[in-house]
Amino acid sequence: MYLPTHFKQENLPELFDLIEQNPLGSLMVTYDGEIEANHIPFELDRSAGKSGLLRGHIAKANPLFNLLEQVESAYVIFHAEQSYISPNWYPGKFEHHREVPTWNYRVVHVKGTIRKIDDEKYLRGILARLTRQHEAPQVVPWKMGDAPNDYIEEQLEKIVAIEIEIDSILGKFKVSQNRSAVDATSAANALQTQTPEMAESIRKFYPK
Repeated sequence: MYLPTHFKQENLPELFDLIEQNPLGSLMVTYDGEIEANHIPFELDRSAGKSGLLRGHIAKANPLFNLLEQVESAYVIFHAEQSYISPNWYPGKFEHHREVPTWNYRVVHVKGTIRKIDDEKYLRGILARLTRQHEAPQVVPWKMGDAPNDYIEEQLEKIVAIEIEIDSILGKFKVSQNRSAVDATSAANALQTQTPEMAESIRKFYPK
């Protein structure tokens, strides 16, 4: 990843926060010169391993299921808010016109050791926790017990748990740090109605 110093984010709690708030990761492994990519909602365990642990599940019909007999290294990318940045938002544009568009975004890249866990109790735990987390906003949250037991058993037979022990984790928070404070403030103000999350990130992570 191209990572100019001013966009580099190494604060672990901030990186973990991004993952937990944006849990759908783009998971990639390579084998025999090919890339196998999947999009998996992950649970993050901040305290496990040396740098955290990701847990999730995949379908046994997924080609990744068999690949995990032969590969161990995985790469996962988590995406947070992103937004187009117009040159019209920079005050200097109206003086000298020497401005171009860009794009702001926040991402976290994770490298780790991946393995599948063929253990139904372990799998049920992951599913129960993910369900509780993502059903929480519902007026009446769905839970696994709402479905017939034989149906749940049938579905469990089709999937397997995976976990990734994080070996390295790095963030790129590109939120106008390469611009003047005036430009960054102007961009944040322009984004307030269309992408308020990015406006907030510019204000939070711009150098103080």
